[in-house]
Amino acid sequence: MKIYKLSIAVLFLSGSVFYAQETKQDTVKNEKKIEGVVIQGSTNKKTETAILLDQKKAVIQKQAIGAEEISRKGISNVEQGLTKITGITTVEGRGLFVRGLEERYNYLLINGLGSPSNNPFQKIIALKQFPTDVVGKLNIYKTFNSNLYGDFAGATFDIETLTMDRAFSKIEFSVGVNTLSTFRNNFFVSENADGMKGYFGLNSRDRRFPENLDNIRPSNYRFSTDESQSYFKDNFNVDAIKSMPNTSIGFTTAQKIKAGENGNLGILFSLNQSSEFSFREGAKNQFLDNGGQTIVLNNKLQRKSYNYELESSALLGLGYKSRKTQINLNAIYLQNANNIVEDFFGYKNQQVQNEDIGFLRVNQLDISRFLDLQLTASHKINDRHNLKAGVSYVMNNYQQPDRKIMEGSRQDNQGNMLSDDQLLITYGGNNIIRQYLDVNSRFYGSAFGEYTVSLGEKGDKKDYPFQISLGYNGFADLRKTSYRFIFAYPNGTAGQGFIIDRNKPQAGFDSDMQNNLFYFQEGSDAYLPFTSIYQFVNAGYLNFNYKPNDTWDILIGARYENDLSLIRYNRQGDEDRETINKNRDLFLPSVAVKKALNDRSNLRFAVSKTVTRPVLIETMPIEYINPDNETIVGNANIENSENYNIDLKYEYFPTNRELVAVNLFAKRIDNPIERSFRTSGNSNGVAITFYNAKKADLLGLELEGVISLSRISEALSKFSFGANATFMYTNVERSPEQLQLEQPAGFTEDQLNKRGLQGAAPYTINADLKYEIKKRNSFNRTLSVVYNVSGSKIFAVGSSGADNFYERPFNQVDFVYQEQLTKNWNIKFGIQNILNNQYKIELGKDSYYNVNTNNNLQYTNYYRGTTFNFTVGYTF
Repeated sequence: MKIYKLSIAVLFLSGSVFYAQETKQDTVKNEKKIEGVVIQGSTNKKTETAILLDQKKAVIQKQAIGAEEISRKGISNVEQGLTKITGITTVEGRGLFVRGLEERYNYLLINGLGSPSNNPFQKIIALKQFPTDVVGKLNIYKTFNSNLYGDFAGATFDIETLTMDRAFSKIEFSVGVNTLSTFRNNFFVSENADGMKGYFGLNSRDRRFPENLDNIRPSNYRFSTDESQSYFKDNFNVDAIKSMPNTSIGFTTAQKIKAGENGNLGILFSLNQSSEFSFREGAKNQFLDNGGQTIVLNNKLQRKSYNYELESSALLGLGYKSRKTQINLNAIYLQNANNIVEDFFGYKNQQVQNEDIGFLRVNQLDISRFLDLQLTASHKINDRHNLKAGVSYVMNNYQQPDRKIMEGSRQDNQGNMLSDDQLLITYGGNNIIRQYLDVNSRFYGSAFGEYTVSLGEKGDKKDYPFQISLGYNGFADLRKTSYRFIFAYPNGTAGQGFIIDRNKPQAGFDSDMQNNLFYFQEGSDAYLPFTSIYQFVNAGYLNFNYKPNDTWDILIGARYENDLSLIRYNRQGDEDRETINKNRDLFLPSVAVKKALNDRSNLRFAVSKTVTRPVLIETMPIEYINPDNETIVGNANIENSENYNIDLKYEYFPTNRELVAVNLFAKRIDNPIERSFRTSGNSNGVAITFYNAKKADLLGLELEGVISLSRISEALSKFSFGANATFMYTNVERSPEQLQLEQPAGFTEDQLNKRGLQGAAPYTINADLKYEIKKRNSFNRTLSVVYNVSGSKIFAVGSSGADNFYERPFNQVDFVYQEQLTKNWNIKFGIQNILNNQYKIELGKDSYYNVNTNNNLQYTNYYRGTTFNFTVGYTF
């Protein structure tokens, strides 16, 4: 007898390419009869074709972007990659918006495990810190299923780190220039930030809170001159340097060895380091009701911002895989160090007479360190029974150490022949401040476990008709915050001014301290600085998946989630500790139905209930002070939102690489969280704070298409076009708190303007035109033009007779060229932000009171410049 074994590998690189290998085994000589043929197949699940097929088969609305598409579009980080998905945009420093909803409505998983944010001002990790070299696939879930965390309204992102499917090593280097930022003279950075200590984020050690007071309750401690010079190791000086090109370098290696008859061991190691210089200039104004039913400019400032940002990442992965068992151990480290110098020119507090001489500077370092240790495993007991589980431990710290603020009067416009860098400063009056913010994780742990059983008989169907999954997932997040201030106080010199060099003031400060003209003293409240925030989420879920035939797929889920949060803090001047205890039991059902109308089209329906939890800063009981008298005030009493979601989608797959889809969706959000402006507590500026609205209704339409242009003409066969658009209507019913804030004197509730949900964009459009050819040596060359924009959305709800503040549309066009030159060498060239539109947030034109600002409605604006980036990679 002869048995021929045929192994077929299916590679989805550009369509489907097949190759076969025949091996021969003789068990009985001269036997000519073929008893059977065994066909073995393997697929690359990270290709665009395979991912589109997975999207077609999934019962829930799931989209993904894999390693192939990441490479083709020149995507260097996870945030960039997610913006290529339908209805997802990134907004300046505020994360990802999905279906026009702010980042607070999203949630992040890494390999199926919960992940905390490494920044209290964002809901999830700044995903631009996550290099795509270590990403196998980005999954985006837009409809809820009970095995996902209940914190869901926009989307859940799941980053799958690279698996060890094949052995390779790769080194990649990138250099980029920006038309506004690169080769700029007098680019300001704090001293030592541009050296090796700054490059690795070690300059934060010199900016730590004075060790003699660390973890000690404030007691108005006064520093002597000698103590000031010994305990404050960082100074107020800045260096004027020439900004250099942005660079990044990365190394990734994956190795695979045989382990036993059916198993493989793999190791993955990756290191990445990048640096970026960014300069922006524009307005930073502030609007205020002056008490006479007139809106005026409280601040009129021109801001120059110098950012020198450094990102480091490392990933170590160990894996074992056999036919039935897979075990992965991952260690992921991310560090971001952003050295920021901001200069403000103009006036604040309506001091118009100081417009030509007003000056204040902020010198700060934002540094976050994130280490995620993960162990995940899955085991196929037999054809019907499967187990999977995972656990993670995260060390997560965020700091703004020694944020230095300095305010005075410029002397360059005074006709006194002094240098442009001369500053007249007085000690006292909050003119010199050192500010320390620490948000440290005491513990973060996440875990999941799931058992799945398949019931019934397959028959002619590919799948069992019944599948039941029972599981658990949850996390514990314990954080401690510290927020303290040290001020410069005059020593009998109140009101007297001193001339200093604003870029090199430290020598003048040291001299004045030696002459006993001023001293440093902690000015923190004795009880206010320390808070503790605890959150525990534990959930059990049950999924029932029923496939009565090849065309129907029904998934019914039920999730019980216990959400316990504790906030412990002190009110100003109050020794007694207060505790806000919120213990919520949540039942979150979900139903998803897919009907395959034929081999190429599906109809989908999904309905669910979910919640939205606030961003950490939105609930932290602190007042975060900015020098322009704009304070961020957390609301410890903020409530979770409850969301009711419904989706109806039709999708058509003309070929294995094409898609046309239409999706209708609606949401009712009870207690939606909204950012608002209000007069600050000291009535000398404004505060950004957060309130629950009563409810919000959303109705939206998503359109998506990926087609080959050969349908138009065969001459266009190498072109493909992808586009997606989201259109959304929202309407908010204000809560009593908001009515009190928004309803101006002399107006009734009925006279208030109707408005949409804060942060929700009326439309979002993404488009991608690709040209791809395969050269004679079978290497690919691709060129892509990518466009995205989102409509005007409310940045913050207005108050005191003012209209809302709107974030205006920002049109972005990018170009990416990529070519595989040889088996080992590849290059990429990209141009980002070709149009260089102005980014701006401005006061709307429908204020209730008269606006007396000489037609100046700009809250903030600036240009980002166009970036040219070249990358070369070598794989061996």
